Amino acid sequence: MTATTDHDTPLPGPPGARPATAITRACQHAARRWLPLTDTRSFDDARRGHVADLPKGAVTRANGGPVWNLAAYGFLAEEEAPDSVHPGLWRHARVNMVTGLFQVVDRVWQVRGLDIANMTIIEGDTGLIVIDPLISTEVAAAGMALYFEHRPTKPVVAMVYSHSHVDHFGGVRGVIDEADVRAGRVQVIAPAGFLEEAVSENLLAGNAMSRRALFQFGPLLPKGVRGQVDAGLGKTTSTGTVTLIAPTVVITQPVERHVIDGVECVFELTPGAEAPAELIIHHPGLRVLNMTEIASQNFHNLLPLRGAQARDALAWSRYLDGALQRYGAASDVLIAQHHWPVWGGADIDGFLRRQRDLYRYVHDQTLRLMNHGLLASEIAERLQLPQALLDDWACHGFYGTVKHNVKAIVQRYLGAYDGNPAHLDPLPPADAARKTLQYMGGADAVLQRAQADFDAGEYRWVAQVCAMVCHAGAPGDAPVQRAQALGADALEQLGYQAESATWRNAYLQAVMELRHGVPQLPPTSVAVRDIVRALPLGQFLDMLAMRLDGAKAAGLHLRLNWRITDTGDCALLNLEHSALTHRIGVQADDVDASVAMDRATLDDIALQKLSLADGLQGGRVQVQGRAQALVQLMSMLDQFSRMFPVVGPRP
Repeated sequence: MTATTDHDTPLPGPPGARPATAITRACQHAARRWLPLTDTRSFDDARRGHVADLPKGAVTRANGGPVWNLAAYGFLAEEEAPDSVHPGLWRHARVNMVTGLFQVVDRVWQVRGLDIANMTIIEGDTGLIVIDPLISTEVAAAGMALYFEHRPTKPVVAMVYSHSHVDHFGGVRGVIDEADVRAGRVQVIAPAGFLEEAVSENLLAGNAMSRRALFQFGPLLPKGVRGQVDAGLGKTTSTGTVTLIAPTVVITQPVERHVIDGVECVFELTPGAEAPAELIIHHPGLRVLNMTEIASQNFHNLLPLRGAQARDALAWSRYLDGALQRYGAASDVLIAQHHWPVWGGADIDGFLRRQRDLYRYVHDQTLRLMNHGLLASEIAERLQLPQALLDDWACHGFYGTVKHNVKAIVQRYLGAYDGNPAHLDPLPPADAARKTLQYMGGADAVLQRAQADFDAGEYRWVAQVCAMVCHAGAPGDAPVQRAQALGADALEQLGYQAESATWRNAYLQAVMELRHGVPQLPPTSVAVRDIVRALPLGQFLDMLAMRLDGAKAAGLHLRLNWRITDTGDCALLNLEHSALTHRIGVQADDVDASVAMDRATLDDIALQKLSLADGLQGGRVQVQGRAQALVQLMSMLDQFSRMFPVVGPRP
């Protein structure tokens, strides 16, 4: 196919998108000289076993709203990368377009390309074992329908959640019915800690995480050569109905062997690496090793851009080595819950060795330089992968990056403070920006120099100084508007140059917001009903405590009994010193009020479908004692804006 050069051809992209500059074009051409572009094995591996394409057209909700539409990525049919996309990322995005239903080996099938993750289907003696039902019920149901078009209809006898991230459990009700689980016809298998982690992740910090996830995955960006092209682990995330059915079988031992409908499954726990609760699976009789998400066709994230606790690179490397030792020689194919398989014993051995050494090298070299006194940013600038790893596409940072992972390792060991007392209590960004601009001669002088630096290709610095001008001013100020425009131009070029899909998405989301403002999305709860239903009372009360406005609570002391009438759960709440604490299973006599409701009412309040006032008025919430104490407590709970400013000036 012919090459696409976006500097001379109009191409789709976000409104106001600029072409790649001469400097960006030079960077892309330089990358082509060192990338292993002649290695096409990924395409061959991805196509192997292909049985059927995905259904044409979008997957939709019951009301017709789109949930998933791979056709939007048709522009990736071009073989040559445009100048607005890093050539390594372009190649990776094209391999991620090899989608459909695949037969891995006898009995093992995968649906790829109906979400950011894969769904694996294993044929047992009488039924099916499904591993990871994607994010949404709509795409999960479409995946099963595709499978049944080509295979005999059998019941699902087991659902396996590989780990506690939503792209590996959210579509479960599109595959199985909870009534079958309750009747014992379907097992739901998960690693130890799964339910606690699946429920708690994104709830306490959920509003901030969901806002930042828009930058990581770029779902609001137009698809195109100047917009979103990929998400690293897959194309993007589906936007349908998220559900959860609680596990009935929990893997608690480091290694457990189970025979499920005639299929031997060796489950091995791998907590603390890619997820707090995770497992890998070996099928000895099938000679298939499923590395779920701790080995994938790219360098993963040790700290995702959406936010999380920094992950353990050392443990990650050790899990990979353990899998190599225990299962490598006993496997003919390695699959995962993202990307495409690795085929053959020799290639599996090499793949696991390089993945193991990738995480270990970055971990050890970061610590070595850290112990020389280098800061995280200095290590990130210096550390380079050895050529033997760079020659392997699966070691490239299409999702995580060396720079970001270095900083995550330092954060895990030392925290965010860099040890220099000058940085111990720095001014907040707005105050620091105002002082810095004064020292630099004012916003006009800064922007004049920044324009010259932009012309010279100093995009990282231009983005930083333009952010300072935005922080120092107010929305609508002339210098702020100029800084937003120039900063957007700089970030756009950084996005074009990024090999990481998530970095590209973050840069280009920032560009869109600087040029067009914060997107206006309808208010919504971060939580979903099934997750809230699984929320223990203690975690619900932790959510209340997190929302307490401490200043409003100053000087108040309240004590309330809290009881769930249909489950028997109860707690004693204590508001004192502007902190809301609780004791589960405790009730007291000397309280201001006793609050009682059933679990459905608690869920509706947590989902913000029912206000406390309406619950009291309608009789769903009963209060004995001083009802005003409960009203007073709830009136001090903060409300969060879903779409707060991230890159532009703050009000």
